[in-house]
Amino acid sequence: MQAFERYFLAANRWALILLLAAMSVIIFTNVVLRYTTSQSLEWAEEVSRHMMIWLTFLGAGPVLRYGGHIAVENLQDALPRSAAVALRIVVAGLLFAFFGFMVWYGWLYMQRTMFQLTAVTQIPFAYIYSAMLFGGVLLVVHWLLVVRGYVLNREFASDAHFDANASASL
Repeated sequence: MQAFERYFLAANRWALILLLAAMSVIIFTNVVLRYTTSQSLEWAEEVSRHMMIWLTFLGAGPVLRYGGHIAVENLQDALPRSAAVALRIVVAGLLFAFFGFMVWYGWLYMQRTMFQLTAVTQIPFAYIYSAMLFGGVLLVVHWLLVVRGYVLNREFASDAHFDANASASL
C-alpha cells in the first residue's frame, strides 16, 4: 500500500508541475509576443484559464492529505478525546459525502456540456468540467489514505516538501 501511495502522490505532483509549467510558458510567451510584435496568441488566455481550473481540482487532494486547507479546530481541541474522535468521524463522513457530490456533479456537467464548445479553441466544455470529476476522485483516494490518522489522532501526512503544522508555526 505504501508503494501505491508513493506512486499515486508522485503522479499527482508531476501532473501539477507539468500543468503549471505549461501554463507559465504559454503566458510568458504571450506576454513577450504582445510586447515585441504587438501580436498575441488568441488561445493563450483561454487555455491558461482551463489549465488553472485543472490545477485547482488536481491540487486539492495533495493539499487535503497534508492538512493544508483552512480548518477551524477550536471545538475539537476543547472536547474530550472520545468526543473529538466522534466529531472527526462526522467531519470525515461529511467530506466523503462532499467528494461524492463533486464526482456526481462533475459527471453530470460533463454529460451536459459535451456539445458546448469553448470560444477560441472549439473544444467541448466537458473536457474542462471533467476536472471536477477527476479532482473529486483524487480527493476520495487521498482522503482514504489519510483519514484513519486524522480521525484517531488528528494527524495528517507530512514530508520534506509540505508540512502544514510546521508552516503554521512560522
